[in-house]
Amino acid sequence: MAVCMVSGNFVGAQIVGKNVECPVSGNGFWVKAVFGFPAQRLIVTGRRGVSVGMTKLVPRASLATAVEEGKAGENDIPTPKVILDQDSDPNATVVKITFGDRLGALLDTMNALKNLGLNVVKANVFLDSSGKHNTFAITNAATGRKVDDPELLEAIRLTIINNMLEYHPESSAQLAMGATFGITPPQQQVDVDIATHINIKDDGVDRSLLYVEAADRPGLLVDLVKIITDINISVQSGEFDTEGLLAKAKFHVSYRGKALTNPLQQVISNSLRYFLRRPTTEDASF
Repeated sequence: MAVCMVSGNFVGAQIVGKNVECPVSGNGFWVKAVFGFPAQRLIVTGRRGVSVGMTKLVPRASLATAVEEGKAGENDIPTPKVILDQDSDPNATVVKITFGDRLGALLDTMNALKNLGLNVVKANVFLDSSGKHNTFAITNAATGRKVDDPELLEAIRLTIINNMLEYHPESSAQLAMGATFGITPPQQQVDVDIATHINIKDDGVDRSLLYVEAADRPGLLVDLVKIITDINISVQSGEFDTEGLLAKAKFHVSYRGKALTNPLQQVISNSLRYFLRRPTTEDASF
């Protein structure tokens, strides 16, 4: 059993009887192990690459990269998962990251999130039969509240995936983003007609629950929210999951403070289905 907790600028971990303290300093992280190992400084370097919202992502060209306290190079590669949860905590955005038992404390990932103008107010790492689960509660540093900007949420998602591709390059073939930012594109191709699923049901009298499942790609979260809000439907909260090659979204939506009527459900379903299934080539490119 392994547990890691973070509060403010202090990180502490307890892993099978070994205590590790990681206070943050201006030049990196000091890591001190209680079992008599000397303290070490972990320097976090910047990144260059393609700008996405407020973050920058870069494809990695080599397998010769550090492993962020996890396991790499094994034959059975699990499905990477990144979940952005806006429902479970009223005051923070909850981020959950899973990649079998290969992930460590993700200190570099937390530092990258801080570079986006975010505060990691709490973190937890636990193990179960499915692997190691890293959970962060993050807030916007400027407001102290949960993140509600779709572009910043997408930047968070892509930053986490980019770090996973860097420190665990074997995940590249398991992620749709591997084709854009990784070293090995996925061998399996997702049929968008088969992968696309949209379902809407009432969630009380004042809102509806919209489920969307589709082939993942950069910018998908922003595009989904834009399509929904462009037809004057309000997005109150939700969850966005990245599971390998697929993206799964759950949105609480309403129209003028009420649940969506059947005709409006059909409108939003048709709009999303058209967008998600259309070719990626621009209409004017022919």
